[in-house]
Parts: sequence; C-alpha cells; structure tokens
Amino acid sequence: MAKYELTILLPCLNEEKNLPNCLIKANKFLKENNINGEVLVSDNGSTDSSVTIAKSLGASVINTKEKGYGNALINGIKKAQGKYIIMADSDDSYDFYNIKEFYTFLKEGYDFVIGNRFQGKMEKGSMPLLNKYIGNPILSYIPRKLFKTPKYDYHCGLRGGQTKKLKELNLKSSGMELASEMLIKAFLKEYRIKEIPINYYKSKYPRKSHLKPFRDSLRHLKVIFKIKNTLK
Repeated sequence: MAKYELTILLPCLNEEKNLPNCLIKANKFLKENNINGEVLVSDNGSTDSSVTIAKSLGASVINTKEKGYGNALINGIKKAQGKYIIMADSDDSYDFYNIKEFYTFLKEGYDFVIGNRFQGKMEKGSMPLLNKYIGNPILSYIPRKLFKTPKYDYHCGLRGGQTKKLKELNLKSSGMELASEMLIKAFLKEYRIKEIPINYYKSKYPRKSHLKPFRDSLRHLKVIFKIKNTLK
C-alpha cells in the first residue's frame, strides 16, 4: 500500500532560481486540496544550491548519479511513495498549482495523463521556434504514423500516471527521449490515456537549455524505431 496519495516529481539539474517557485506551487496545491502527498526532487548532480533549497522547502530529495533527464525520472518513479505520480520540469515552465485536472483523471481510473501545450496558451518565448515548428511536429508525426496513435504532444513534460502502471512500462531511456518511450509504451500497453490542454510558460529565470536539439532528436528517433522493431 502506498504511503502517500500523490507524488509530485521534479527532475532537477542546477535550478536554484526556478526551483523555489515550483516547490511553493506544488506544496500549495497539496495543502489547498487536502492531499496526503510528497514533493520529490530527483537531483541529477546539481552543483548550485538546488538540493539545499529543495530540502528547506520541505521536499524529499534523491540523488540520481547517472546523468540524464530520463535517468532522473526513472529513479524518481522507482523511489516515489505515492499511489499516483505527476511530474514536470523544475524550470517553472509548467504550473504545479494548476494540476488538479491531472489528479482528478488519475483518481477516475486513467492510467496515464499528459498535457498538450499546443492546445493551451503558449507564452511567447516559452518554446524555441525551431522546436515549435520543426522539431516537435516531426518527432510527433513519426510515432503517430508508426504506431497509429492520436495526435499527442509527445514531448510535453507535464505528465502523470498510476505509479504501478508507470513502473510496469520498464522504461530504459537515459535522456530526453524518455518522453517518447513513456508515451509510446503506454499506448501499446493499451493504457487508458487522457490528454489535457495546458498552458506553457517562459521560465522567469532563463538558463542555458539542457536540450541539445540535434543529438536529442537522433536519440528520440533511435528509441522510436527500436520499439517499432520489437513489434515485428
């Protein structure tokens, strides 16, 4: 039996400026909705004050030694003590205070929920134009055609699921390509999936992006075709 009702999971790498606002919103959401939950920061080797800040604001912190966004999330899912998990980035581009709809659908029995930034309000400057008009559309089109999925926002970082179901996906990707792997596997396992229009914001304190477009695009393609080959 899970210790908590909900785990709010944040992968983190040097986010000392944006992290506090994320944690404040997450804590506010749990308190105002009377949810027995935990805020879990999966730190990926921060060299700034992120860990100290997270602990000072009441979050649980785990150390993920293996580098990569995917590794941070996989470790967080493994260590989460909530019945449900809702995860998002620590750069304050997603609003943890407005995740009630995600939580509600999980409680209603959906196995996996994911946001769609293109169906909500996208603040100017929140997404590089190259990603918005080329990268995301192409990397979403390919799995949609290969696996006959709906028109998901494959790379939206605000997503969640039943913890048990997320663990059953047997996720392997170490980097940003985990976003594609997670959604494709959930679809292939015939999970009940709900997509929710969300707002996407520009970070208040922009920092150098951890995303490396060309490298990460190739890694997305590699994991997409690897999954496809397992179906033959």
